[in-house]
Amino acid sequence: MDYFPLFLKLKDQPCLVVGAGEIAARKIELLAKTGARITVVAKEIGKPVSAMQHDHALNIKQKAFADTDLAGMRLVVSATDDRLTNETVAAAANQLNIPVNVVDNPDLCSFIFPAIVDRSPLMVAVSSGGVSPVLARLLRAKVESAVPASFGQLAQFAEDFRPLVKQKLNDPKQRRIFWENVLQGHIAELVFAGRQDEAIRQLQAKLNDAAQSQNQGEVYLIGAGPGDPDLLTFRALRLMQQADVVVYDRLVSQEILEMARRDAEKIYVGKQRSNHSLPQESINELLANLALSGKRVARLKGGDPFIFGRGGEEIETLMQQGIQFQVVPGITAAAGCASYAGIPLTHRDHAQSCTFVTGHLKDGNINLNWQQLAAPNQTIVIYMGLVGLETICQSLIEHGCPPDQPIALIQQGTTKHQRVITGTLRDMPKSVENADIKPPTLIIVGTVVRLREQLEWFQPDPN
Repeated sequence: MDYFPLFLKLKDQPCLVVGAGEIAARKIELLAKTGARITVVAKEIGKPVSAMQHDHALNIKQKAFADTDLAGMRLVVSATDDRLTNETVAAAANQLNIPVNVVDNPDLCSFIFPAIVDRSPLMVAVSSGGVSPVLARLLRAKVESAVPASFGQLAQFAEDFRPLVKQKLNDPKQRRIFWENVLQGHIAELVFAGRQDEAIRQLQAKLNDAAQSQNQGEVYLIGAGPGDPDLLTFRALRLMQQADVVVYDRLVSQEILEMARRDAEKIYVGKQRSNHSLPQESINELLANLALSGKRVARLKGGDPFIFGRGGEEIETLMQQGIQFQVVPGITAAAGCASYAGIPLTHRDHAQSCTFVTGHLKDGNINLNWQQLAAPNQTIVIYMGLVGLETICQSLIEHGCPPDQPIALIQQGTTKHQRVITGTLRDMPKSVENADIKPPTLIIVGTVVRLREQLEWFQPDPN
């Protein structure tokens, strides 16, 4: 992050604009909206700037820039087409620690102007860090279409009642939950529809109820998908933004964690083979205790919580203790990794069924229905099968699978670290032994693996 995003209050603050052409006029227009006191210094004053003088009370000085023009200034913009002048302005401003922007010269800037979506008092700023202003404007256009003008009215509505809510609800967490419910619910819709009086009545009633009720916790059991953060559902993202605590396992990527609320507590409960940071029973109790203390808990699990995710066990504990919960399905590793590897799980010419199994070794054995798994015209997806790969391949061959049956092993599927190794049941253990594979992995067995050669589409960029 080359630039720290912040909003600067410039009302009644002295600001200097060097230059008076069309580009300078656009910057003056922006600064004027903040209520800044603007001085313009330029050898020649363009018509657009002259026309603004009365409306924005501009102090125009028709002269060359001098260091003394910076005296008392809060912010400086240099918008000339002369590189030497721009460098002089930037150097002088930096010497005095005054924020300076040099239009179209990011190397001379200590701050940059973002693309702005103005829904005053709500403001949205989009920046590419000066790398691509056009891209920032394109993104702003998308935000413009998604944020109607009435959001400004909603922000004003919230501002009007903020003191009263703070007076009634002393607990900051309780206030945050109250406002989240108001701003995402029926009261917000009333404001959008212009039914202000009814919105006020409902807010006051909701506030009285909140002041008298005890805060209850809740658990959100969220499937975080196979790794790519773009595969999260909208609902998962919304609940992650609400949670006070995020409890996550080792399959949840850092990119996904960063989508949670910034001030949420993060608790790692990841489990690896023979190395459990917390046993499952302790995780169940942790979720319950956090919720009973009034916390909203996002339990993030890689893939889908109900497919080899032990989500059912966690929910049983919550139900026994009368704790509210929600379940958000996720894209399971089988669907995500197979898709990104270019291997369809079913295909009318290859597989009419698909079976998910776990290859997790227990007491050195993998207890599966090998006879059923060795049947033709199906796809077998094996979770957690890396350690037992040799046993898996040997058992399938012993129960009737041809030794040249295609098999694929997918490492860290859907992410930039994805690797796919294909082969046969006969040779795959040896291929993987020499490949320095890093978990998590997924194994796919079946003739659908042959389709990868023509359907491969995802080219991960390790950088």
